[in-house]
Amino acid sequence: MALTGAVCAAALAALTAVPAQAHQRPQWDVKDTGVSDVRFRGLAAVSRHTAWVAGSGGTVLRTTDGGDTWRDVSPFGAGALEFRDIEAFDARRAVALSIGEGEASRVYRTDDGGASWTESFRNTDARAFYDCLTFFDRRHGLAMSDPVDGRFRILSTSDGGRSWKVLPDAGMPAAQDGEAGFAASGQCLISAGPRDVWLATGGAARARVLHSADRGLTWTATDAPVPAGDPARGVFALAFRDRAHGLAVGGDYRPEQPSPRAAARTADAGRTWRPADRPPPAYRSGVAWLPHSRTAALAVGPTGTDLTTDGGHTWRTVDTGSYDTVDCTPDLGCWAAGEQGRVARLER
Repeated sequence: MALTGAVCAAALAALTAVPAQAHQRPQWDVKDTGVSDVRFRGLAAVSRHTAWVAGSGGTVLRTTDGGDTWRDVSPFGAGALEFRDIEAFDARRAVALSIGEGEASRVYRTDDGGASWTESFRNTDARAFYDCLTFFDRRHGLAMSDPVDGRFRILSTSDGGRSWKVLPDAGMPAAQDGEAGFAASGQCLISAGPRDVWLATGGAARARVLHSADRGLTWTATDAPVPAGDPARGVFALAFRDRAHGLAVGGDYRPEQPSPRAAARTADAGRTWRPADRPPPAYRSGVAWLPHSRTAALAVGPTGTDLTTDGGHTWRTVDTGSYDTVDCTPDLGCWAAGEQGRVARLER
């Protein structure tokens, strides 16, 4: 049942309130997925009841009862693939991306809850390596590859992921030496509204966020104030609550390396980025705005979950469990997923 505006507001206030007791903090309720050897970096939250996760070993799982039970809906013959992103329109329709060089980068679509899948794209260019995908609506979407011939490559679909075409790269700025996207959480390519999309980068001298206002035809690039200058550093994930207000998280994914300044925020569609006044204490690979809030969001990574209630100015750690990605739904269904088959839903 859909929540009313009043109920949503009350529930959101409870989730984001500064707690008087430790046990009152927002916390993850870990679900038993039945697998422990899969790392889920792809996550598509549909509602508090329905979510899809995708990960290593060609694994895709789906729940329709809030995580109490999970169905293995992995595409047949995909056991050698690494799924890193999945986008779901509802409980039956979803599009999943596997990553890797050459033909390891593929896109699959299902219309029957994962009972069957159709391979709708297989990369045949050995120079391409696809990282993330996003959808503006049920028909129009994009996928991005690391640079080919000095520019990020963009795939486009106008039929819900059933077919794809490579967009011209004339409107794409030149990539820096070593620049790439991070296939860490399915959030290196993020859209908001009918035409705006952002692409996160790292691995080069400067971490950047690229923005397109015309569904990927032309782009502008802006430096982001997060760690850079190394292949392991950069912006790993983006989240936009509208076409103007966005968050970026990242850092250095190596556990032995510190990640100061690992979060930034924008209020002008990414034309400028400001560092968080008090960032998360370590590398973060996923970020999501809490629904119906202009100021609250979650960031996740291998060492914990952080909450901001002031639009990304300051962050505080609310959980120390390991998660790679996070996604929230309009009915306040926030989900996270990560290593060792871990999937959880946020509870108050």
